[in-house]
Amino acid sequence: MRITLTEFVTLDGVSQGPGSPDEDTSDGFTRGGWLVPHIDGAFVQRVSDWLDLADGLLLGRRTYEAFARDWPKITDPADPFTGRMNALPKYVVSNTLAEGTWHPTTVLKGDPVRTVAELKTRPGRELQIHGSARLGEALLAAGLIDTLRLVVAPTVLRTGRRLLTGPGTPSGLRLVHHEATPTGLLLLEYATTGQASTGEYQGVTDFLGTPP
Repeated sequence: MRITLTEFVTLDGVSQGPGSPDEDTSDGFTRGGWLVPHIDGAFVQRVSDWLDLADGLLLGRRTYEAFARDWPKITDPADPFTGRMNALPKYVVSNTLAEGTWHPTTVLKGDPVRTVAELKTRPGRELQIHGSARLGEALLAAGLIDTLRLVVAPTVLRTGRRLLTGPGTPSGLRLVHHEATPTGLLLLEYATTGQASTGEYQGVTDFLGTPP
């Protein structure tokens, strides 16, 4: 299976608490819910299209426990995500969680990189990480992420936990899809390309070529 990572971020890179003020108040964060004012039909459709590609969800413990608490309670038959989120196989990376409550769930114990690498060899389409930024960061640094999907909100918070700030090998990315929604969300999809490359600027003709 391919592993995809989907994250919601602000323009200054904050990924903490996009969905509600009390979603994640760790470290005294008080500015949660910043994505909600920008949600529109184009966003919902694109995220639904992404979810159509999933054969499973891969989550860290904190995100799993929040999802397991909230998704089974959504009963609106018109909700475009609930049925699929609840039915998909869930894999939670944790050495402290004894068993899952959001069925069907498999708890992956041991070294996360090793256990996920083994899971990645199984047949299927996408194993999707939603949120779980620490897990996603570790797997990206280990070269296990195939696709990175970012939803960038037109908001600057100046506080909160940033995305992809930990140590590790720099990652190269190639943009494969982009669009902007009417409310200003940027939906960006990148394929990973291995280690990030560098260069030295010598002049614009290096990029345009010498005129004939």
